[in-house]
Amino acid sequence: MKKPFALALVAGILTIMSCNTQNNPTVGDFASYPTYTKGDLGLTYTLKASTIKLWAPSADSVRLNIYDQGADSPAIESVQMERGPKGTWKATLKGDRKGQFYTFNVFTEGRMLAETPGVWNKAVGVNGLRAAIIDLADTNPEGWENDQRREVENYTDIVIYEMHHRDFSISENSGITNKGKFLALTEQGTRTTEGLASGIDHLKELGITHVHILPSYDYGSIDEAHLEQGNYNWGYDPKNYNVPEGGYSTDPFTPEVRIREMKQMVQALHKAGIGVIMDVVYNHTFVNDGSNFSLTVPGYYYRQTEEGDYSNASGCGNETASERPMVRHYIVESVKYWAREFHIDGFRFDLMAIHDIETMNAVRAELDKISTDIFVYGEGWMAGGSPLAGELQASKHNGKLFPRVAVFSDDIRDGLRGEWMNAGEGGFATGKVGERQKESIKFGVVGATEHPEVDYSKVNYSSAAYANDPVEVINYVSCHDDECLRDKIATVAKDAGAEQQKRMDLLAQTVVLTSQGVPFIFCGEELYRTKQGIRNTYNQPDEINRIDWSHKSTHNDVFTYYRELIRMRRSHPAFRMATTEQVAENLHFVESPEGTVVYTLNGAAVGDEWSEIIVVLNGNRGGVNVALPAGEWNIVCEDAKMNLDAPRAFAGGKFWVHGTSALIAYR
Repeated sequence: MKKPFALALVAGILTIMSCNTQNNPTVGDFASYPTYTKGDLGLTYTLKASTIKLWAPSADSVRLNIYDQGADSPAIESVQMERGPKGTWKATLKGDRKGQFYTFNVFTEGRMLAETPGVWNKAVGVNGLRAAIIDLADTNPEGWENDQRREVENYTDIVIYEMHHRDFSISENSGITNKGKFLALTEQGTRTTEGLASGIDHLKELGITHVHILPSYDYGSIDEAHLEQGNYNWGYDPKNYNVPEGGYSTDPFTPEVRIREMKQMVQALHKAGIGVIMDVVYNHTFVNDGSNFSLTVPGYYYRQTEEGDYSNASGCGNETASERPMVRHYIVESVKYWAREFHIDGFRFDLMAIHDIETMNAVRAELDKISTDIFVYGEGWMAGGSPLAGELQASKHNGKLFPRVAVFSDDIRDGLRGEWMNAGEGGFATGKVGERQKESIKFGVVGATEHPEVDYSKVNYSSAAYANDPVEVINYVSCHDDECLRDKIATVAKDAGAEQQKRMDLLAQTVVLTSQGVPFIFCGEELYRTKQGIRNTYNQPDEINRIDWSHKSTHNDVFTYYRELIRMRRSHPAFRMATTEQVAENLHFVESPEGTVVYTLNGAAVGDEWSEIIVVLNGNRGGVNVALPAGEWNIVCEDAKMNLDAPRAFAGGKFWVHGTSALIAYR
């Protein structure tokens, strides 16, 4: 006669408590923990059996709980996992278990930890509480085997567009049916209320090459079971790193749906010629002791202070310890999984300096084995102090030690718009045109590389170049963090009129899109987006964060200017040289009036049909005279207007450059 399940469960717990622990490493002595790098952790599914493996070296025993639903149901089975080599535990479930769910209970140091789906799961039920047994082949959309990521000759050919799923499509005037979902980016032919292109057609029209999607893995702040509440978050609160966020799917209760729909999004963007970059947040977790990391191997995945508390370089209550072998292995295997299973084109690492240099070099090396088209970049700073030694941090100042991984340039950002810590201070584009701003702009123009004509002692936050080549820097003036560009300008240039403020916006983006390096723009700025003056809107409602697509009509001048700038950059290799040597030899600064930056580009040397180019950036609110060398010039940008197809001829000599604007001419 079978025991009732409840009695069997009690018996199982007693068995756990009496298990032999002589093979355990000393709990908390992380250096003694064995390393297991085979690729079979998590679920291995077949029709005949499902094998589940967990790395938990400090466990005395592990119980596997089986469920027939993803949440809110009792366990239908309990299995004692068997100890394996190098800290692993294994259980084999016979038969076809597709459609079932599972969790682990780890027993360690005399206590049973709460249930966890583990850290290696790739499918979950609603709210990510239970791992799901699925066949990943079932999640592939039709034609997925033919999907190809976007080819990239040089990373400087990339133009990045950072977007949040809800921001981009949630507005009633977006013309998009699947608002706030992965599928929003699969819809063709969508139109704004005014009849202009929206959605994926808008991205194609704008001309960007890659979308950078804010965190799209399963994160913890949104209740997937009650999406009708319309709660909002950016997603920098990781829960299950290898699973798409259910809130962006049409059915978060069915594990296969969120995976399939994210793949459909990637597939549609690839068909449109657009790559997909994932924002990844391996530097911290949503919660501390209750995280999947803590409930699997307590303490191991996190750095601690000398007092034994969680260290907090993330500013979110904890930071991960990438220098520990199995943490590094986890990060590397995770990005490889996304690249292979979802055909992802790039990764943006949040607070990348929390990670150690060796880990970032390992990420780059392993992704290269999959495709050298995959772009990697991140924030080269932390949000607080860390026990990780400064020389080991993947910070921008150590950037030359992790080649072909790019870092954001806060130097050009704050040089253009003003210091992020001082909301009222402006920058070059808003009329503050001192030597510090000027040299910070020049630093950005050369792509954070070594150049003999830049005075690094006057650059905002950097006394030396940190990019080996311009492919290793991201130039930008705004992103999801802090004020968007329009709101920052409104704050620091209150005395300027509406049209003057708009010129400041256009000048700032002109600098970004004509500088060497990789340009990056924030979703909706091409439509003159506002977030109503609120700095950080990570938990604000859609009314604050959504793109108002009517702006494409009312601010079409801004959209047209951005589109033409991008078209010019993508058409002319002189603006996107790939090496430091090319930049140093072919970009030269010219003496110019106060408040201006003027430089020339030798286009002929890099195969550009524009053999010589001159760029004048005027941060003054008033106009200035600038001398152009004698000879016939073709002016494609002046007085805050682009005209690529019918440039104005100019014979050289004194040229009046209007205030808060750029002049771009070629011959």
